[in-house]
Amino acid sequence: MRQILQNLSSGETRLATVPAPSIGRGQVLIRTHCSLISIGTERMMVEFGQANLLDKARQQPEKVKMVLEKVGTDGLAATYDAVKSKLDQPVPLGYSNVGTVVECGADVTRFKPGERVVSNGHHAELVAVPENLVAAIPEGVSDEDATFTVLGAIALQGLRLVAPTLGERLVVMGLGIIGLLTVQLLRAQGCQVLGIDYDESKLALARQFGAETVSLAAGEDALAVAHSFSQGVGVDAVIITASTKSDEPVSNAARMCRQRGRIVLVGVVGLSLNRSDFYEKELSFQVSCSYGPGRYDPTYEGKGLDYPIGFVRWTENRNFQAVMDMMAETRIDVAPLMTHSYKFDEAVQAYGLLTTDKQAIGVLLDYREGKQADPAQRVVALNDQVKRQASDAVVAGFIGAGNYASRTLIPAFRSAGAVLDTVVSSGGVSATHHGEKNGFAKASTDAGDVLKSELINVVSVVTRHNTHARFVEQALQAGKHVFVEKPLALSHEELASIDVAYRSQQSKPSGVSAPLLMVGFNRRFAPQVRKMKTLMDVVKTPKSLIMTMNAGAIEADSWIQDLEVGGGRIIGEACHYIDLMRFLVGSPIVDVHAVCMGQHPGVDITIDKASITMRFADGSFGTVHYLANGGKAFPKERVEVFAGNAVLQLDNFRKLAGFGWPNFKKMNLLGQDKGQSACVDAFVSAVKAGEACPIPYEEVMEVSRVTLDVHAQLLSAGAESAAS
Repeated sequence: MRQILQNLSSGETRLATVPAPSIGRGQVLIRTHCSLISIGTERMMVEFGQANLLDKARQQPEKVKMVLEKVGTDGLAATYDAVKSKLDQPVPLGYSNVGTVVECGADVTRFKPGERVVSNGHHAELVAVPENLVAAIPEGVSDEDATFTVLGAIALQGLRLVAPTLGERLVVMGLGIIGLLTVQLLRAQGCQVLGIDYDESKLALARQFGAETVSLAAGEDALAVAHSFSQGVGVDAVIITASTKSDEPVSNAARMCRQRGRIVLVGVVGLSLNRSDFYEKELSFQVSCSYGPGRYDPTYEGKGLDYPIGFVRWTENRNFQAVMDMMAETRIDVAPLMTHSYKFDEAVQAYGLLTTDKQAIGVLLDYREGKQADPAQRVVALNDQVKRQASDAVVAGFIGAGNYASRTLIPAFRSAGAVLDTVVSSGGVSATHHGEKNGFAKASTDAGDVLKSELINVVSVVTRHNTHARFVEQALQAGKHVFVEKPLALSHEELASIDVAYRSQQSKPSGVSAPLLMVGFNRRFAPQVRKMKTLMDVVKTPKSLIMTMNAGAIEADSWIQDLEVGGGRIIGEACHYIDLMRFLVGSPIVDVHAVCMGQHPGVDITIDKASITMRFADGSFGTVHYLANGGKAFPKERVEVFAGNAVLQLDNFRKLAGFGWPNFKKMNLLGQDKGQSACVDAFVSAVKAGEACPIPYEEVMEVSRVTLDVHAQLLSAGAESAAS
């Protein structure tokens, strides 16, 4: 199928061929009839992409601060690579989509195939959208009109926040699509409206919808007109739907409001507020969040959990429905807002309007002509020159094409000499982009294309953590070598299933190597860690270790913090240090004890602020401090070893210092090296040579079990703290 993508680095907007999306639980697969370009938002995206690096930095000063902090901790080279990778990611455009339901995922109850629906899906021939972001189109509302629903919901949410009452006098600043829809909704509410803009064609439409207007281009004084419009007392409220870097809209809004007036910001403007303007009148100011309650809430949008109507009358989905009901009753008229229409084949030309025609308002993309995309076509050929002839070749398939896979693992496999065959992602965009960039033969949205392939002998699993065990088990059952990014599993039951699958493959016929199972515990392959291991192996007495991971905070609603999806940060990240300590000591773990921060009303999550102490069979012991409440000025990772009357200290995988070691004082690197490339290279070499896995299977399972035990201890400790 085809989809519109933009490159944030170059600003290029293109019509790309990508696999049809997979449909997940709670999602609806929709065949697009038409979609609407959101002129304001998408123009900003295009202009940002076309800006040079310096201008991009000026537009996002808060990101510059983050970059400088990263330079201080990770080094210039690693930071440059991270920024370059971020800007290289393709961005799917669009969020106003109309089409027909093709298929419904598990747990979808409100829709069935064949229904006409509106959604916030991208500009693509097929879109997979969570059920709560899909609404049925009523009879009497055309496809073309329905494309305005999502933008209408943005306008409606602004109204709900400003809470206008019959007869009030309101100002709408900025008369683009959302501003003109706001004018109509206010008029339907029985309000008097004053519209302000520079564009005469938009002012004319506002007057057509019943508003009085102010032409800034003609030099009219908005404050004077607003004073007269309000009969000298000040307007009741201002809704700002403009898009500008200037602070003037907010300043003028405050000055034209009456005592205790309201201001709601729907657009994007400068926000240097004058305190006296707000203080003396006791004004209220609020920023509207997109379509309404539920927006950006992963439980509502991702998991499909609706808010009870008795407590939240207007969610984003119910706002969609309300807008279409208004269209069906002809209370709002969107036909005059449709200024341009293009066939989907001409989408790139349509985007040219965003920077050349400032009078464009509604730009429709029509998908209804030509060959229809096949939802079953979930694989796209990228490179038919991929060589697979050598019998000992490592032919890799990737399930997952996210940030870590694309920045680190895929380049590492390619550098190690692996043949890159198929890369899979659920939406298809990242698989296609990184597949083209790295020379894969195919991009797909179906993991089966990797698991069932007779050519692929190595499967790399780099998906969300709750899918790791399932894909690992299936790959082992298919007789394939597996490289899985940590963690291996989220439960002991999953580990047991993997163990059964692994051991069933160990009795291979003569001459056939059994599958290897490798977890991406890369830190044990870091050059400085290898040096530490060499030094420590000479010491025959027990060692003492302290490892500190200054992990930094992650929001409580992140998928990593979701125990069902990410498993939490101990399972997802602290496992690295449990493995690293196991490797450096070189002896089995015999006992583990973990404690975490006690419950406190000011702390959402406590188990990511923990101390994990392990004892080993050779008498060694060590403590891992995994702390999410530290500061970025301190090194993110520190490893300290006390052994044989000497000390080793490793800071952030850049600086290794020795104290009291004969013939060793330091080993510093210009850039950070956590061993990712060496880890992959060791695995690929083992597969090629038919050798044992670089990390013994028993250690992989031992570390995984201990990590799960630690997680369980911390959950229990957290529950006890809450109870007390």
